[in-house]
Amino acid sequence: MSKQVEEFNHYRSKMNEVILEKDNLVIKRLFNLDTQTYSEGALNVKTKELLGLVASMVLRCDDCIKYHLLKCKEQNCTTEEIYEVFAVANIVGGTIVIPHTRRGAEFWEELNK
Repeated sequence: MSKQVEEFNHYRSKMNEVILEKDNLVIKRLFNLDTQTYSEGALNVKTKELLGLVASMVLRCDDCIKYHLLKCKEQNCTTEEIYEVFAVANIVGGTIVIPHTRRGAEFWEELNK
């Protein structure tokens, strides 16, 4: 695993622990709802992660993009699938999504090393 991927995972885990140890009921419920949303249902997990990726790109959240790229990698998404998601996100979100596509492409390359 590349240094960039390790740093992202470490920071995310560390800060999630900090947040969850404060025992705020609303935040705990929100985190749980997020987990439940991406679990198997009428749509499979892979499809949900691809949807999460496109939404994160349109909303221009680089941390969310990285997270969903990690999950897409775990779901054995292909580079072709990821680039189709990039294309949809750019059509829906417009050219302002291009910088996030660049960073997403960079992170995807790191995941595939």
